[in-house]
Amino acid sequence: MDIDDSFRAMGLRLAVLVIAAFLLCDAASLKIQAYFNETAELPCQFVNSNNLSLSELVVFWQDQDNLVLYEKYMGRDNPANVNGKYMGRTSFDHDNWILRLQGIQVKDKGVYQCFVHHKKPGGMVRVHQNSCELSVLANFSKPEIMQNPNTTRYSAINVTCFSKQGYPKPLKMFFQLVTDNSTSEPAGNMLVSQDNVTELYNLSLSLSVPFPDGAVNVTISCILKTESTDLSSLPLHIGPMDPLPVTRLVPWSVIASACVLSFPFGGILYILIRCINKKRQQPVFPNKGDKSLSETIKPRKKDNEETQEREKIQIQESKDEETTDVMHSRKISSDDQSASYL
Repeated sequence: MDIDDSFRAMGLRLAVLVIAAFLLCDAASLKIQAYFNETAELPCQFVNSNNLSLSELVVFWQDQDNLVLYEKYMGRDNPANVNGKYMGRTSFDHDNWILRLQGIQVKDKGVYQCFVHHKKPGGMVRVHQNSCELSVLANFSKPEIMQNPNTTRYSAINVTCFSKQGYPKPLKMFFQLVTDNSTSEPAGNMLVSQDNVTELYNLSLSLSVPFPDGAVNVTISCILKTESTDLSSLPLHIGPMDPLPVTRLVPWSVIASACVLSFPFGGILYILIRCINKKRQQPVFPNKGDKSLSETIKPRKKDNEETQEREKIQIQESKDEETTDVMHSRKISSDDQSASYL
């Protein structure tokens, strides 16, 4: 029984040591942040109490997928073991034992570990290990409110709020309506989209509510809450709305009077149109100064004179023929008389 109790005690101590080791590892894991497209500093926190030279050490960082970011092998950079996604992006500050990772992207978030080994004739001995967790931040753009262009003066309040290129997802995005007597946060319809390349988020929040009863002025703001800060849009002021115009029916007597009065004007208009058409149909006589028309008329006048001359000649010829016929008839009658005399 004593042996069993001793084994149980040893097992319990071992379990406690393992749990303590895990707790110490979690406590040693640092939380660091870096902004999108900027530089992250990954600390190693190595205390060189034995004043070991870099030529005696092998130092390297690796990510949570065990891909090597950087390696310093006995005082020299060793890019042969560095993964391609980290090539040209790192620089080692050996005075502060910090590795700087440039051009941070959302996909760079995660846990990184630093290892320090002492190179001895008999092999390498690990003398230090440290881990840190990197989170990536990207500031959302200042929210902007836009009114729907289809909104009329008498329709409901119809607005949309936009904010772009942020990470991680916001905690909350909402509208705030302030009137002379109240403040409210009406629920809107929020849409979240993520860029396939950068993995940044774009947000839009739409709201359509009736104008508050009895309100004269309304001020609308769009507020975005993130883990690190709160962003607010410029306030949108909506002034008092005019009352709807009163629709009145026109009496039949007014319509009848308008029809009666329109008949005389219609008749006058008809007469004017007829006069204008007749005037357009009248022949146009040439002016005295128009040479082209006078030249055209002159040949016509000459033709008329020649025609009249021919008519005179024909009339004269017809008179001569008649005179000849009369004289001939007289001669015949005289011949007849002489013959009867004989």
